[in-house]
Amino acid sequence: MKAKLISILFVGALSLTVSAQQITPEMMQRFRSNYQPTAQDRAIRNAIGNTDMKKLVQNQDGLDGYFDTHFTYRVPQVGVTDQKQSGRCWLFCGLNILRAEMRKANSEMAQFEFSQSYLFFYDQLEKSNLFLQTIIDTRKQPMDDRKVEALFSSPVSDGGTFTGVANLVSKYGVVPKEVMHENYNANNTGRMHAILVQKLREYGLELREMKGSDKQLQARKEEQLQTIYRILCLTLGTPPQEFTWSLRNSKDSVLSTETYTPLSFADKFVHKSTITDYVMLMNDPSREYYKVYEIDMNRHTYEGDNWRYLNVPIEDMQEVAIASLKDSSAMYIGCDVGKELDSERGYLSMDNYDYGALLGLDFPMDKRQRVMTHASGSSHAMALVAVDIQNDKPVKWMVENSWGEKNGYKGHLIMTDQWFREYMFRLVAESKYVPERLRAKMSKKPVRLPMWDPMFQSED
Repeated sequence: MKAKLISILFVGALSLTVSAQQITPEMMQRFRSNYQPTAQDRAIRNAIGNTDMKKLVQNQDGLDGYFDTHFTYRVPQVGVTDQKQSGRCWLFCGLNILRAEMRKANSEMAQFEFSQSYLFFYDQLEKSNLFLQTIIDTRKQPMDDRKVEALFSSPVSDGGTFTGVANLVSKYGVVPKEVMHENYNANNTGRMHAILVQKLREYGLELREMKGSDKQLQARKEEQLQTIYRILCLTLGTPPQEFTWSLRNSKDSVLSTETYTPLSFADKFVHKSTITDYVMLMNDPSREYYKVYEIDMNRHTYEGDNWRYLNVPIEDMQEVAIASLKDSSAMYIGCDVGKELDSERGYLSMDNYDYGALLGLDFPMDKRQRVMTHASGSSHAMALVAVDIQNDKPVKWMVENSWGEKNGYKGHLIMTDQWFREYMFRLVAESKYVPERLRAKMSKKPVRLPMWDPMFQSED
């Protein structure tokens, strides 16, 4: 009798546990009974049902008054670029940084762009080699190994990092945009990307299953890369090996005309320390500050450098940024640009929208909690070009974007310092602008993070 009673109690407890884990009819009935819409709820529903919610929550008070576009320190610029329908913000931003330094040395130069297609060609070829060679390196690991799965999940992408720009420029140089122009496939990378991914997965599987020596595997990999090279030539064009180009001033007068190779052009016009002597800073409050982190496989060439960051409080990042801008040096930054963005005005502010007032909700997570729950992260690269300082403190910042000059504020985005603190994550600056106390910490052995770490995905 006692055993039967225990059995009944156990079944009852198990039934209660299972019921609590599911949405039962009884639970659904409680939901219905507890929701008694008020007149305000009905008005909100009517509004939301017929209007973009973002328009309903725009803070009207924030639209009043003077939209201040004055900045204490601003880097001289030579035109806004447009990445179109591609994930190449990292490349546009990196080349715009190099362009800003080029203008510092040639203050009268006319509007100018480095060719994004030129470096993108080699980026895709190098990433293809990185994938295939790593497949060879890991071919004895099972297909369900986490790293192997990650490789096949994304063999190649059009996203990237500043380290990729530095490595590619050092290896292949740069050319003016007139020498290798943007075409449809450069501006709309989706179809080309799909073809490359399909072929690389096919080639990767073949290399894993191939029986042969290392020499035979390398020979087959080269044949595969030859096909990738052909695809890139057909879609993007063949990169030039030599060209003649004239540097012109703003009045279209020729300042010099020379014949260059891409590497000799880089030697003359790329500021060397920008791509060789820089420090990458991260503000990630979910991880320990003043430690160096390196992300496995987050690089663009097989022999190149992985992303390596020093994680610092946001105040340290601001100090470096201000020092650089005071010297008219733009910086590569990565932020969560989609958060609180008024795209029409080109304004990033914590006061732009108020979803809580419309829905009667609070959104209390701080930056650390947003990072931990994947609610926020670095998603887009831009060039930081200006800061406004009042009472010795920054109050707003401006970035040069790569979405065209008609987007935002004349192709730029202006952000409040509060927004900077909440949604800025990455900053790359020349070492000379970084205090010694921070530079010294970069020599420490980095904490190695896996290639699938969500905080360290490439910007696009």
